[in-house]
Amino acid sequence: MRKMQVRSFEFKWLVLVALALVSLAAGACDPTPAVDKRADARVFRDALERDVSLPSEVKRVVSLAPNLTEIIYAVGGGDKLVGDTTYCDFPEAAKSVQKIGDTMTPNMEAIIALKPDVVFVSTASQIEAFMRTLAERDIAVYVVDARSVEDVLKSALTIGDILGTKAEAEKTVAGLRQRIDAVKAQVTGRPKRRVFVQISKEPLFTAGSDAYLNEVVEIAGGESVTREIPGAYPKISRETALKLDPDAIVISDQEGNQEPNSAFANSKAVKSGQVFRVNADLLSRPGPRIVDAIEITARDLHPEAFKAK
Repeated sequence: MRKMQVRSFEFKWLVLVALALVSLAAGACDPTPAVDKRADARVFRDALERDVSLPSEVKRVVSLAPNLTEIIYAVGGGDKLVGDTTYCDFPEAAKSVQKIGDTMTPNMEAIIALKPDVVFVSTASQIEAFMRTLAERDIAVYVVDARSVEDVLKSALTIGDILGTKAEAEKTVAGLRQRIDAVKAQVTGRPKRRVFVQISKEPLFTAGSDAYLNEVVEIAGGESVTREIPGAYPKISRETALKLDPDAIVISDQEGNQEPNSAFANSKAVKSGQVFRVNADLLSRPGPRIVDAIEITARDLHPEAFKAK
């Protein structure tokens, strides 16, 4: 059971850390993007600063990350999605799309057989050999790297533009911005709660200085007590955890991570019952539902601000 728990955690979080280094290496090697030679081709710059040439009308796309699949559906491009990963399970329609393997080990033959106009990947799933294989077959690869809430919104706009659903993407993003602004208005002027984000109970992983989750907490009216710890999702010791003594603990709710680490037994958060669980997919996927995570966290940290008047 312990091995299963760690394995599940590794997919959702550790891959974001370890392969951030891979993405830097891939950016340095910079495999040549596939080039659409038609006169009406459009060029988009991706997260690796590559100019990716795409047909004016993109009809077939593959997604290699759950957050990108969610964005594609949110901006109205779900009917163009012909392949996604075994982890792409939201919205419901994504489950019926042909699976091409998981994020880390996609089936290249299956992707090529689908003849996509573009394959969307995140830097967390970026591997140089994978990029080169598709480029050699004139299949474009567009890399998205959402490291902040604003990045998520901008990515949605760009993907909508690529898919020819720009108007719907703009409407979706405007709605998400309104919801974020509403949360900010509700929590403005209220005392910041000192928050610990528990990504994994054993071993104890949290949100470090490079994690977008610090921004989620901040927008929700809190302050991450680990925001100065180097890295994106660092593993911390029991001794470090004991010193943090947060006012509240936000748990990324998944198997094996549903209760606070024992190091927090005497913390203010546990003693006052300020332990909150948020669906792991909402926190771990930098897509449209990150706004759901913000709203849930804000209501947990400042319930008085959301009482009906």
